[in-house]
Amino acid sequence: MPLKIAKVCAVPGCGRTQSLHSLPSEPNIRKEWLKFVYNEVPARVGKSFSVCSLHFSPESFVNKTQVDSGFATRLRLINNAVPTILDPTETAHQSNVPTKQDVACQTDTPKCTSHSTQLSFGTLGPKFRSKGTQTEAAVKSVGVSTTTSAETFQPFVLPHFTSTPLKDLRPTKRARLELEGEETDSFEVTDQHDTTYEPAESVTTVTESSQLQCTSTQEDAKYIVFENCLLQLFDTCPVCLRRCNVWPRRKGTFVAIDQLCPHCQYFRQWKSQPVVGSTPLGNLQLSAAIYFTGGSFFQLQKIFQTMRVRSITHRTFRKHASMYLEPAIIYTWKKEQEEVLQELSQGDKVIVGGDMRADSPGHSAKYGSYTVMDLKNNIILDMQLVQSNEVGGSYHMEKEGLKRSLEFLEARGVKIDCIVTDRHTQIQKFLRDRKVTQFYDVLHLEKGLSKKLEVIAKDKDCQVVKKWQRSIRNHVYWTAASSKTAEERVAKWLSMVNHIQDVHVHDTPAFPRCEHATHVSKDPTKWFQPATKALYTVEKLLTNKRMLKDVEKLSPHFQTSSLEAFHSVILRFAPKNVVYPYIGMLCRLYLACMHFNENSNRPQAKTKTGKPVYRLLFPKAKKGEYSTRPLKTQATYCYVYRLMDFLFEKVILDPVPYMEEIHKIKVPETLSSQYERPSMEEAISRHKSRFSQGEA
Repeated sequence: MPLKIAKVCAVPGCGRTQSLHSLPSEPNIRKEWLKFVYNEVPARVGKSFSVCSLHFSPESFVNKTQVDSGFATRLRLINNAVPTILDPTETAHQSNVPTKQDVACQTDTPKCTSHSTQLSFGTLGPKFRSKGTQTEAAVKSVGVSTTTSAETFQPFVLPHFTSTPLKDLRPTKRARLELEGEETDSFEVTDQHDTTYEPAESVTTVTESSQLQCTSTQEDAKYIVFENCLLQLFDTCPVCLRRCNVWPRRKGTFVAIDQLCPHCQYFRQWKSQPVVGSTPLGNLQLSAAIYFTGGSFFQLQKIFQTMRVRSITHRTFRKHASMYLEPAIIYTWKKEQEEVLQELSQGDKVIVGGDMRADSPGHSAKYGSYTVMDLKNNIILDMQLVQSNEVGGSYHMEKEGLKRSLEFLEARGVKIDCIVTDRHTQIQKFLRDRKVTQFYDVLHLEKGLSKKLEVIAKDKDCQVVKKWQRSIRNHVYWTAASSKTAEERVAKWLSMVNHIQDVHVHDTPAFPRCEHATHVSKDPTKWFQPATKALYTVEKLLTNKRMLKDVEKLSPHFQTSSLEAFHSVILRFAPKNVVYPYIGMLCRLYLACMHFNENSNRPQAKTKTGKPVYRLLFPKAKKGEYSTRPLKTQATYCYVYRLMDFLFEKVILDPVPYMEEIHKIKVPETLSSQYERPSMEEAISRHKSRFSQGEA
């Protein structure tokens, strides 16, 4: 399809198609414009009469400074502005230098060119590459390309502009990203136009070789370039130094510019980023950076829209994710997981911890992710995602997740010594039936006990309990850490009933007396007195059957605090206020696993003198009591760069083999699939506000 040019400058020989200003309506100023163009006032003037901004002096504009600075996109004339510059390029043509030099380009236009050579002017100059521009001065430049009369793309070679006709220099089929229907070739493109982009379709009529070095390309530095600064590089013909016609086109972050000189027929096509197959690499890299780092597309879109930075649409982002990004994530995680499990299968038995994290509070969750961690090495071994309709409700997701993880680890030859979990009743029965040794995390028992002590301490007859709350909490941890058998744990726990009465000798052989030094108390009122409500209530709480059975299973070695820390990492990749599809949720969980495994064992930070660094915290639950925590070194993100390299080295060239892992995943039906879906018209007709009045 040929190019469509709606308006050009009315000044003879100019031919400029951008920054046009229409004929004013005031009679006197109108006559001055016509005299400038025709040397006299014609009887009739066409409707398309326009004069470009180059024929006006800088003082003729209201916002010249704002446009040059990039804060405005279109020049506005003052009321009495009259064109005075007949040929803006005449002076530059006589002196053989351009009228202006853009600071974005670090080279000057050459002072002479040869019309008898087929090489570009940059070939004859020194061979250097400027990172200020996205092109190279050498002939082999991925930024500049042309087409030939055979309608095939010949990269890195400019056409013979002295003898080849214009129709052979121009592609017969326009690129799909061309701005059709626009009167000018402006970059002002709405997002609605951008949504038509399909990554599977060709972004231009030309394609780069699939052997392009994508790794070096994605490692290139990128810059924010203002539109005016970019277009200034194409205003002047590099051969005859006259004004050129420029046609910019955009898709997402990708920009292609066609430059045609109407005087010497010089033509070139410049692209802001390489294209592999039909995918601009910059668009794909932006999608990958958002996904791999756990970012939000919509948050980034708001930032870009505020800055007026052109970006991809959400539809493009989702197509990139399903075609390239999610296969790369799943393949990479499976590969790293197999390496870890292969090493563990050849060693001794493993102590693991397991816990489930739901995507919403309570029993209304849609997803439940069960994590199994090697507590000794602090590494995630497996992650299972369960959807509530797979097991008949949110309450049953934790048991199903644990079942899948244990079967997966057994199939990989990993031998489990014991597992540390919370006190979920279904988990207890399931592990007891499978004859797997189970221990309880001490924190979960201590939290439940502390809440009950808080309630008891509010009674006016039980004020003494407030003095012992902290000691009883600490006794839970000491009991678990200092005991080797279940019998010893129970004996030490029951000794607390005697200890709070100032009795330190006990009847149990496993723990006959307290280990602290004997001393006379200076405050007898702090002890519990016999036959009081406070002693009866606390003793009943500490010695009930359920509590003693839980104390028997307190973990003496490792706890699940690392799993709780991992759950906070998941919030960075999959916040609970965002709904994700099944595969999307699974991939974000895998990203959280890779991030945790890379950073879980990083060392404690130190000062320049080698002194360990700590943080002082005031947790809300401790109500004013502080705690100190070691401050670790900064987290690393090597897994992101590995994913990037893998994406551009392997996946983008042929994504089909890596999508096989996704096809193996059984995706459950949506929660709404079991219900009948009404038509939109029926739903709207039955809609009625609860606050409506009058009509029944």
